[in-house]
Amino acid sequence: MSPNPAMNKQLQPDRIIIFDTTLRDGEQCPGATLNVDEKLVIARQLARLGVDVIEAGFAFASPGDFEAIDKIAKAVGTEDGPVICSLARAIKADIEAAAEAIKPAAKGRIHTFISTSDIHLEYQLKKSRAEVLAIAEEMVAYAKTFVDDVEFSTMDATRTDPEYLYQILEHAIAAGATTINIPDTVGYTTPSEFGALIKGIKDNVPNIDQAIISVHGHNDIGLAVANFLEAVKNGARQLECAINGIGERAGNTALEEVVMALHVRRQYYNPFMGRPVESEEPLTNIDTRQIYKTSRLVSNLTGMLVQPNKAIVGANAFAHESGIHQDGILKNKLTYEIMDAQSIGLTENQIVLGKHSGRNAFRTRLRELGFELSETELNKAFIRFKELADKKKEISDWDLEAIANDETQQTPELFRLELVQVSCGNQARPTATVCLTNPAGEELMDAAIGTGPVDAVYKAINRVVNVPNELIEFSVQSVTKGIDAMGEVTIRLRYDKRVFSGHAANTDIIVASAQAYVNALNRLYGSLQGDQTRRLGRDESRVTESDRTEESVVVQGSREKA
Repeated sequence: MSPNPAMNKQLQPDRIIIFDTTLRDGEQCPGATLNVDEKLVIARQLARLGVDVIEAGFAFASPGDFEAIDKIAKAVGTEDGPVICSLARAIKADIEAAAEAIKPAAKGRIHTFISTSDIHLEYQLKKSRAEVLAIAEEMVAYAKTFVDDVEFSTMDATRTDPEYLYQILEHAIAAGATTINIPDTVGYTTPSEFGALIKGIKDNVPNIDQAIISVHGHNDIGLAVANFLEAVKNGARQLECAINGIGERAGNTALEEVVMALHVRRQYYNPFMGRPVESEEPLTNIDTRQIYKTSRLVSNLTGMLVQPNKAIVGANAFAHESGIHQDGILKNKLTYEIMDAQSIGLTENQIVLGKHSGRNAFRTRLRELGFELSETELNKAFIRFKELADKKKEISDWDLEAIANDETQQTPELFRLELVQVSCGNQARPTATVCLTNPAGEELMDAAIGTGPVDAVYKAINRVVNVPNELIEFSVQSVTKGIDAMGEVTIRLRYDKRVFSGHAANTDIIVASAQAYVNALNRLYGSLQGDQTRRLGRDESRVTESDRTEESVVVQGSREKA
């Protein structure tokens, strides 16, 4: 690992470090669970986006998280790539797991944390301030034995007694923390309070110049971005955020919002960064042209839709309906737009390929759009492209993205949709026939009647798959304009308090609905299989342990007889 990358960052005190937690805190958003391959796809895109640090997961939390961090560290954690980080409680086993998971990365970070507010100490940790102080100091020092780059977080910092916070931060830095993180864990603080807290840390922690001040926010009362901007004015130089603001409860600070706020208003923030007011240099390393694509990718994979009026990446973010606004925009965009849509990668649909285009041109254009497909994925995507070209006169980059996303982001095909056929109308009862191949390779067919064609399809699929579930969300979005547009369907299922999402795109919305449903069921079915495997593993472990105990008793008994 390279020597102390965090301190290298301090050589650029006029830059803001973007720490992305989409794959850790973002994934904790109910229903946003990602598999290992999906996490890797997102991590590659985050690297293209230009984030400085990727918090790839919580290594000790599950074998899946450990595997994801390890794979991301190998594939994305290159010398010129982002720092790869794993979260860890202030516990030795957590820190050891984190260190092992990030080992393949050229630049690795362990991010360890412990609660510091009195309410957390009393009811959650059941420990005194002195005990927590000692644990923090010891565990930061322990993490430092594995990596140079150690981040320490004081959970629930905004409800922590400031004097105690100053004390624990001083000890953590002395023990080797190169970044100290101040989380607004429950989304409680306001901008003026948060700014004052960061200023208090700058003024009252004697060794604060030896570490970077980081902030982590939640949007429970809608102030996460405002809190971060105030923190920047008072000395915070690392911002922990997530794509589309996904995360626990109301979500994390939205990366795209805080980055574009700093981009659009950089003349305002320049003096706080020690720059001349007129400087046009960006305040972050983010390639803003990758923002929209990254937002769509995360939305598609997690099943968490972006509301139309969402700042920066919402469908209406650059739309103008008022006549007065439209008139102004036509005369000069600056009249009603503070940023150019192209600056976030939202360009006019470009007609790039048609039905006569070849496979090589198709591959080349996908690469230009940032997709690296395997030969198998490329072959399947090219067939989809040709089928679409026969149905649509004009094919846009967005159509190509939808095809590529469909082929690269699918769940394992435990059940495969072979056929879907519907009959419906205002004088007919909606009826659907489906045929699926099950994990054993058998073709199963069934039919059902529903309140509408999609309902009939889902009931027919349920008869074949026979996995109990509750459909809690169904949404359809048009990829492009026009009657021949591809439709993207996103659904979410609930089973035993867990939520599973599915996504598919097709010019036939019924087919897309069926495929999205099968994708979600495959996730659910795969999860149930994993649960069963883990239970069997535990049972075998118990049997083995029981055998060892019995063997020990027999041996001991024979010794006594001897």
